[in-house]
Amino acid sequence: MPAPLHPDCLTLLEMIRAAGRQPLETMETGPARAQYAAGRLVLQPPPPDVAEARDLRLPSGIALRLYRPLRSATDHILPCLIFAHGGGWVFGDLATHDHLARSLANASGCAVLAVDYRLAPEHPFPAAIDDYAEAVAHAAANAAALGIDATRLAVGGDSAGGNLAAVAALMARDGALPPLRFQMLLYPVTDMAQGHDSYLRFTTGLPLTAAGMRWFRERYAPQPAYWPDWRASPLRAATLAGTAPAFVLTVGHDPLCDEGRDYARRLEREGVPVAHLHVADLLHGALTMGAIVRPALDLIDAAGLALRRALV
Repeated sequence: MPAPLHPDCLTLLEMIRAAGRQPLETMETGPARAQYAAGRLVLQPPPPDVAEARDLRLPSGIALRLYRPLRSATDHILPCLIFAHGGGWVFGDLATHDHLARSLANASGCAVLAVDYRLAPEHPFPAAIDDYAEAVAHAAANAAALGIDATRLAVGGDSAGGNLAAVAALMARDGALPPLRFQMLLYPVTDMAQGHDSYLRFTTGLPLTAAGMRWFRERYAPQPAYWPDWRASPLRAATLAGTAPAFVLTVGHDPLCDEGRDYARRLEREGVPVAHLHVADLLHGALTMGAIVRPALDLIDAAGLALRRALV
């Protein structure tokens, strides 16, 4: 049985009940996106100041936002995290994860390049990884113009974004993307089959449940033939050996908990340096709920410190 939820998480759940928020699996895509976006104003603290937040675009038209941390000089060449937001490949954009990206930049002393990849169901698998991989390659090829160091690049993201980052780390290992120094996987999706025991433990009463994850999968990777593909399920890659050193965060009240823990164990078993932080009393999505779930702010700092140690 999981540890009891942190009191701040209980407060959050009471707020959700009082607001009459609908379970994700009962909603159509458009209203569900609107509900998710509206939550940002309630759940997240005001965005911290950074030295710069510059909007850019890839040649394909995908929007990016480059953050430079506070107290970084304009001529200072910085290491860079290419960041993929969470939201089940269906939700999320530069705005919903602006606080997290800014906070990671300041905590790490690194630049953060956030990627507004295309969303499902309009753009199902593998569109998101194609866009994210393009952004990683673009960062390396245009490092001088971006003010970043192409030899000190990391990938990272939360939830679905953690899935994209893990896939990108495998691609870099295999030479399909530039070399990476680090991967930051924040409660990542690693197995599209959804067969781990934590899917049986968390079926109701949380912002993300097993039914909610099925709802996301139906939109991003609806065909079972996709699920064994390592680009959808990096846990199913033949080997994880040779990928970049990793920081993996898992939380106890999360249907993704067990697959994230399995990914961290496999990284270690296959010779990849990994720091695995498991927080037993928090729930999925906590990092973007810091106005209510206050321990989330400490976790962002911990992830930023791991990034700083790897790159700065």
